[in-house]
Amino acid sequence: MTQQGPHPSSHFTLYSRSYCHLCEDMLAALRAFMARSGLPWHVDVVDVDADPQLTDMFDELVPVLYAGVARLDGAEQSAGAAGEAAEAGPTGQEICHYFLDEAALQRYLAQHHG
Repeated sequence: MTQQGPHPSSHFTLYSRSYCHLCEDMLAALRAFMARSGLPWHVDVVDVDADPQLTDMFDELVPVLYAGVARLDGAEQSAGAAGEAAEAGPTGQEICHYFLDEAALQRYLAQHHG
């Protein structure tokens, strides 16, 4: 959902799944919060069950709200002397999971919108 054109610091990703009442509740709370804020924003809702890697990462933690664009960082990185690949994960900053933490979201917005 786009509101007044997205700004990089007001772009969110909600990791979710179908038939998840907590996921629906968090999305509704995010929409209400951002409407009250008056800031431009955008949210991508990503179904973790559509990607086995996301299912492994989030499983029962959904919903999880991240600041930033939905993208997995799958680049291999040196993870020590053995040189194993670092585990891929979502890019961005986790704001909260299970329920919308309005205080955490407000702190994030204050840092990025002054």
